[in-house]
Amino acid sequence: MFENLSDKLESVFKKLRGHGKLNEKNIDEGLKEVRMALLEADVHYRVVKSFIEEVRQRALGQEVMDSLTPGQQVVKIVNEKLTELMGSRHEALNLAGSPPAAVMLVGLQGSGKTTTAGKLSILLRKMGRRPFLVPADVYRPAAIDQLKTIADQLQVPVFGSSTEQDPVQICLEAKAAAFQKGCDVLVLDTAGRLHIDEELMAELERIKESLRPSDIMLVADAMTGQDAVNIAKAFNERLDISGVILTKMDGDARGGAALSIKTITGKPIKFIGVGEKLNALEPFHPDRMAASILGMGDVLSLIEKAQEAVDQKKAVELQKKLRKSQFTLEDFRDQLIQVRKMGSLSDILKMIPGMGKIKQMKNLDIDDREFVRIEAIINSMTAQERRQHGIINGSRRKRIALGSGTRIQDVNALLKNYTQMLKMLKKFNQGGLRRGMLPF
Repeated sequence: MFENLSDKLESVFKKLRGHGKLNEKNIDEGLKEVRMALLEADVHYRVVKSFIEEVRQRALGQEVMDSLTPGQQVVKIVNEKLTELMGSRHEALNLAGSPPAAVMLVGLQGSGKTTTAGKLSILLRKMGRRPFLVPADVYRPAAIDQLKTIADQLQVPVFGSSTEQDPVQICLEAKAAAFQKGCDVLVLDTAGRLHIDEELMAELERIKESLRPSDIMLVADAMTGQDAVNIAKAFNERLDISGVILTKMDGDARGGAALSIKTITGKPIKFIGVGEKLNALEPFHPDRMAASILGMGDVLSLIEKAQEAVDQKKAVELQKKLRKSQFTLEDFRDQLIQVRKMGSLSDILKMIPGMGKIKQMKNLDIDDREFVRIEAIINSMTAQERRQHGIINGSRRKRIALGSGTRIQDVNALLKNYTQMLKMLKKFNQGGLRRGMLPF
């Protein structure tokens, strides 16, 4: 996400950092390029205009003009203003009031409401909540079945609604059912249309009036750019939404919606969808997003992902094994599995500060299927082979390759890399590694 914008901003800041001192002309030229970059990213023109003016006023102030590193000061100002533009801080769901609280998902057809309902239930469970999914879209034939399938997959309770029922009645009956089941959050998957119309809005208003949800979340497709902003504005005018969930952020190279919605509607982006998998919904942190746009990485999100993926008990055991150079192929496989839980390697690398600025990294195409291949090879080994790789002779390699659907050369390459890693680990533990060398 934001790849094009990030590249163009980095080019501008590189020029500014090249000046020992900045003057009004340098700043105006730089900001002209920033303006074009933001407009090309489909940021609302009103947002761009006020953003550029505010940055310019500060950039011409003493904090930049008197600085020994004026270029870096401009970057700092832009970072602060981008953060402010997107809401300054993460805003959580409002689940106040007597349980069950109701979170109402609204939006146009195709925005991803039903899938988002499932994703949101995962986050709610992580918060210690007991979600109850409510299919209230009686117009799209597959909507109810889709949500029930997702609920079964996640083992989350779901209300048994049908297309013959009135949506308001569904929601009221679901609230009573949730109370009986001990669930404390209703996730209402409401109907959408291909466009905003009076019939849709009237129905959503009836649900709002009857259920009095604690949060009304607009689910909008980030790929639609300014259209998403206009949709957010229209829904907010009728329903007074609480916030926005932007879907398909992983495919949005421009990012205009994310940078415009808060200013235009006054309502925050609370979550973003970053993939098709049901765990690919993340809280939206404006400060982290701003840092990511400017190529500063996102260490906090990386740490959070690692904490979720890593089994702490296994991590301690692994540490002991590494110290004793007892790292087996079984341990190697387990580590790969935990890394894969964090997401694609490309996304993980982007979170590391400075990685986005390295030319080689930008064009690096990391095939995550390689992990799958390695895992398949190790799984084709016997328990003894995984723990004592030295016994793997030619006939065993042939059997392992056949069992994993790979070539003997692939098995050989894995074993070669693994033995080299063991040698380096041994040197590392003996204090024999040269400074700067890593044990992998």
